[in-house]
Amino acid sequence: MNDTGHSLPAQDDSGIALAPAPWDLAGQGYMFALWMPQDVLDCGSFILPQTPRAGRGRIAFAMFVDYASSDVGPYHELLYIPGKLRFGDEARLSISRIFVSSQASVVNGRLNWGIPKDRCDFDVRYGTRDQVSLRNEEGHRFAEMELEAFGPRLPAPMQWTPRSWRTVSQVRDGKRFTYVPEASGHFRFARVRNWRFDSAVFPDLARGRVLAAMKITDFRMRFPVSQIEPFPATA
Repeated sequence: MNDTGHSLPAQDDSGIALAPAPWDLAGQGYMFALWMPQDVLDCGSFILPQTPRAGRGRIAFAMFVDYASSDVGPYHELLYIPGKLRFGDEARLSISRIFVSSQASVVNGRLNWGIPKDRCDFDVRYGTRDQVSLRNEEGHRFAEMELEAFGPRLPAPMQWTPRSWRTVSQVRDGKRFTYVPEASGHFRFARVRNWRFDSAVFPDLARGRVLAAMKITDFRMRFPVSQIEPFPATA
């Protein structure tokens, strides 16, 4: 059942099984806070024209996530958040660019939360330094990352983050999706040893300055049912 009380189909038109929210996920990954050049934020962040940036702040966020389990099975993910965007009279965090390794994640992420997911191939190798690369369906390698964790394993601060900084909004198909993920886990500090991005495909994080980086060594996360309303709002 969806939030209107109507039964949802078991699969979409392509045969992908539908997995309604909420989702429970577990895995590991990296989180980054970056100070980005103004031109990347304004012109290279894949922001929809109906949700412009809110203010002139220059902090953006990126995440690489390795979901060991989810409601659609394991998959990888790389996402970018260009700070807060304007949704009418409100400013909210919003994912403007995201790639995942699973078509089931693409379909259900769009339907459940309006997240603009696209699929690509990931090559992930863990070691003293973790290496991640992404290739699109044409075989073009558009992102490469060499990352390193260090220091002790500590409780992650995600559960202490104010609700306003966990509230995310997306716009898709004339609707606004708003949701507040919950997460807990542990982290180590991290550094970027090297990374490269094709700015035609993904925001060029290499042009930014890393303010903070952490490796989430283990997490559990819940993505709730979205609040869905028309956008722009109707009178």
